[in-house]
Amino acid sequence: MKLPDTGLTKKYLQELTNCSVCPRNCGADRFSDAKGYCNAGPGLEIASICLHRGEEPPVGGSSGICNVFFNRCNLQCVYCQNCQISTNSNKVNFPSITLEVAVSQIIKLLDSGCKALGFVSPSHMIHQMLAIIEAVHSSGRRPVIVYNTNAYDKVEVLRNLEGIIDVYIPDFKYSDSNLAGGLSDARDYPEVAEKALKEMFRQKGAPLIIDEDGQAISGLIIRHLIIPGQIENSLNVLRFIASELSTKVHVSLMSQYHPMPAVKNHAFLGRTITVNEYSDVINEMERLDLNHGWIQDQESASDYLPDFNNEHPFETMSNNVTN
Repeated sequence: MKLPDTGLTKKYLQELTNCSVCPRNCGADRFSDAKGYCNAGPGLEIASICLHRGEEPPVGGSSGICNVFFNRCNLQCVYCQNCQISTNSNKVNFPSITLEVAVSQIIKLLDSGCKALGFVSPSHMIHQMLAIIEAVHSSGRRPVIVYNTNAYDKVEVLRNLEGIIDVYIPDFKYSDSNLAGGLSDARDYPEVAEKALKEMFRQKGAPLIIDEDGQAISGLIIRHLIIPGQIENSLNVLRFIASELSTKVHVSLMSQYHPMPAVKNHAFLGRTITVNEYSDVINEMERLDLNHGWIQDQESASDYLPDFNNEHPFETMSNNVTN
């Protein structure tokens, strides 16, 4: 087998000939034309490597985070705000870059002052992520490693990341399997995500450890995006966190849902959330004593929309979160 010039080791590449890195377990040969669910090849399909200041305050600290945004995704959320890069359509051909080029861009941002290196939507790109981390460490840099995921992750994969990932930032999208199936093509999402969250919690516990510069250096932050018209889903997400993990876990409650063109005529996805919907979720968060974390200004629905056609996709974004 001729291995592509990606800079990935032979071991990583050969494991992609029968891919089972994510819960889809599609067994795809990512070297072939008949790729799997994510339609990704074996290389580094990266949409952007950029400085990002729009995360929760401790994630970027005072200097921001160097985020690596992978193309494609093992979920296909119909309302995705990163739809420019998350599509798995075989009509879209995302080019790969070499490991050397990727690491060079990362090192430039780290040397400019970034203390953290984040990987966004890495669940289908675990081997590529690990290759990048190894190369960055080999350069002598030791940034905080952040795993920013949709939580549709396999427990056995997460176990292999113990000691490598410093901060986990999973979404917890759904407690409702019907909703998960209809909106993200993953009816088993609640079961998979709950197991993944328990594993992340096992590794990190509830405390979020922050250094003298306000930078999170170890811990777990769970994000939840409130979906319009689906408040019971949000309430049950919070109840799981409080009862099955800990009330001391940091939760980032997001009101930023903004209808994308693909869902503008959808029965409930075609609008932002209402004041009453947001109040109901916040009230439940307070009732459950989930007092560690952040909420967003409800008026910020359009403030978090990136444009990956720009060199700096997030340069116009604000960070409207409160403790």
